[in-house]
Amino acid sequence: MTKSVFVKNLQIGGGAPVSVQSMTDTLTSDFDATIARINQLYNAGCDLVRVSVPDIDSVNSLKKLVEFSPVPLIADIHYDYKLALKSIEAGVHKLRVNPGNLKKDGIKEVAKLASERGVPIRVGVNQGSQSQKLSPTELARLCVDTACLMEDAGTDKLVLAVKSSSVRETISAYRELSKLTDYPLHVGLTEAGTETLGITKSSIAIGSLLADGIGDTIRVSLTANPVREVEEGRKILRAVGLDNNFVEVIACPTCARTCIQVEKYAKEVENLTKNYRKPLKIAVMGCTVNGIGESKGADFGVCGGKDKSVIIMNGDIVKTIPNDEIMSELIKLVEKYDDK
Repeated sequence: MTKSVFVKNLQIGGGAPVSVQSMTDTLTSDFDATIARINQLYNAGCDLVRVSVPDIDSVNSLKKLVEFSPVPLIADIHYDYKLALKSIEAGVHKLRVNPGNLKKDGIKEVAKLASERGVPIRVGVNQGSQSQKLSPTELARLCVDTACLMEDAGTDKLVLAVKSSSVRETISAYRELSKLTDYPLHVGLTEAGTETLGITKSSIAIGSLLADGIGDTIRVSLTANPVREVEEGRKILRAVGLDNNFVEVIACPTCARTCIQVEKYAKEVENLTKNYRKPLKIAVMGCTVNGIGESKGADFGVCGGKDKSVIIMNGDIVKTIPNDEIMSELIKLVEKYDDK
């Protein structure tokens, strides 16, 4: 188990649930646009939000953002360590620094003030920020070396990260890093790309690591609306079994034996239950070949027949209905579940 670090009232590591992060795509100096985006991310299920701090105008806005944000905020710092110091003074809840573009003396000064104010720091090592190509092992060791530098300056409230745009390199670097440290790890794939391929790459990298028990907080980095990052991050946690408070709709891929409109019904049930925060599994199956068996693993579901279909609850067939009543029956079962 990793160490525990608190970002305001949010625990990272130490056995806490894996948290989902994202980052604003607005000018931090534009308070109205940035707080609007933060609220959108929060409403989508984001646990903490990172904002870029490239200039003093952003620092000035940060003071107000910290006051009104519904989630802890992270100040993202590159090149100018003095902006990190000013962000701490502005009350930010966490820092992210990149040792690839900050001098050691600046890192030490930031670590000292962060320790005095109780502000945790994420050491984020990115392959693209290095002056030369580093192996996954070298990335991991650079991250640990920077953590040691910060420890020497007096702080041990650290979260570590090693990222690449390569799925294989990212997985290898994090596996190495997890062997070298017990600090909590922020897991993600940097520069993953546009929405479609970026989601696939991030899901493989993040999902593989979480399945190995590596990762305490995650970000799906996409060239897209950051709200999509949060949505996909939540889906990854659900897919690997780390978030069970949702409705899972399982459905067959369909074939020539399919007797009902599986895709239509499955999508309608998903849409109906998308905001539910309770564990439930609903099966929508197109025929009896695997349908009855798969439905028995669900809380309830439908198994399609030529003219009539069966409703299964907790493994037992409880009702046979005409196919034109399938959706209305599923809605009744969902509403009954929601009233519990």
